[in-house]
Amino acid sequence: MAGLDRRSIGVFAAGWATFVNLYTPQAILPALSQDLGATPSSIGLSITVSLLAVAMVAPVAGAISDRLGRKRLILAAMALVLVPTLGIAHSLSLNELLLWRFAQGLLMPFIFAVTVAYVGDETTGPEAIRLAGVYSTGTIFGGFSGRFIAGLVSDAFGWRAVFVVLTGLTALAAVIVAVTMPHEQRFRATQGGLVGTLRAYGQHLRNRRLLGTCAVGFGMLFTNVAVFTYINFALAAPPLSMSPTQLGFLFVVYLLGMVTTPIAAAVAARMGRRPTLTLLLLLAIGGAGLTLLMQLWAIILGLCLIVMGLFAAQALATGFIGVAARQARSSAVGLYVTIFYIGGSAGGVLPGWIWHHGGWPGVVALISLVMAGMILFALRSWREVQQG
Repeated sequence: MAGLDRRSIGVFAAGWATFVNLYTPQAILPALSQDLGATPSSIGLSITVSLLAVAMVAPVAGAISDRLGRKRLILAAMALVLVPTLGIAHSLSLNELLLWRFAQGLLMPFIFAVTVAYVGDETTGPEAIRLAGVYSTGTIFGGFSGRFIAGLVSDAFGWRAVFVVLTGLTALAAVIVAVTMPHEQRFRATQGGLVGTLRAYGQHLRNRRLLGTCAVGFGMLFTNVAVFTYINFALAAPPLSMSPTQLGFLFVVYLLGMVTTPIAAAVAARMGRRPTLTLLLLLAIGGAGLTLLMQLWAIILGLCLIVMGLFAAQALATGFIGVAARQARSSAVGLYVTIFYIGGSAGGVLPGWIWHHGGWPGVVALISLVMAGMILFALRSWREVQQG
């Protein structure tokens, strides 16, 4: 990770702690479905409920942070999220599991939305792009870690042990953030109470560049959730019949994002966000087409290309929020996160109907259209940006 320093370590750990918890069930959905007696569409709600909770709370988290500050809210949320994470391990029914997952989602925005605002406050220009890339790299590694750990631990000790392990790892990440992340220096509290908060959101909703960025985020998570939810069911079925451990290893492709995302951020700093995003998403669309061969090598290569495009899109969009919104950045992040996770919720539910009627080819057609739309929104909303 280029430019490693204390602040980078803290931002990385905060991003990791969020995503190591948020998507963990994806790698063990077939095991959860069998143990709790739930259908694939029902067990998929274990992803959707957390994303909906995140979408609901993100604007509130942003408004609170814009008034109270950054680091202390991040640490408080990281401590509180340990409770529902451990609660999941003791769930005896699908409804109980969904309740704890919803509680997790309510706390997540106070970690990552506030961290993104912290990056926007404390850095500018190329340094802001670099630190946003560090944050995104942490989220990528967290997303990989959660799924990978879930597959290994579930096969060895059962799915409940997965969440016990994650509780301990999240606590460790909180300690790292407390020690390494400097307290904010450039934060300025939003004034005016509720009226000031509503005024800030009114400005955001009239900000074409910010709304276009939100649309890119919507498409990114929609596609990510759709791909890495329904590919599991495709691969667990004959003829490949992959086990939870094998499905967990499949998420090694996430590590590619740790390499390509900082590179994409560096390229974008020199060439611009629009051409960088366009090229990578076109590669991702080609990768989605490769998976239709339903041969393991083609699926792995296709997922690698998808990861390259999607994670670069996330890093570039995240870094652009601080450019598009010059004031009340945390609430701007909150708006972005709300739309981002509405996209993720839709990506867990809407492709289900297509999966039922058209299988994996239908899902591929849908995500290809979504990624093409992301390119169009970026070309329009980022047109005026020359740097930053």
